Amino acid sequence: MAFVTRAWLLLLALSAASTVLSVAVARGALSGSAATFGGGAILALAWAKARTILNAYLRLSEAPVFRRGFGLVLGLYALLLLGLYLSG
Repeated sequence: MAFVTRAWLLLLALSAASTVLSVAVARGALSGSAATFGGGAILALAWAKARTILNAYLRLSEAPVFRRGFGLVLGLYALLLLGLYLSG
């Protein structure tokens, strides 16, 4: 199976997991700290999708220095968003 096809299947799985968590939080199936954890998990899934897109479709997997740079910026941004989410 081609690398891009595997990345696409991974993106489908990550998107499905994000959707399931979002629906669970929206319908009240998760409440309290479980809802907070669900929101953090949704953010982590978005981070994983962004990394997959950068590595597979923009081919950063072939440029390790740029991949590390983009990964660092993306990770810091995700941590910032998580901090804002948890403080709200």
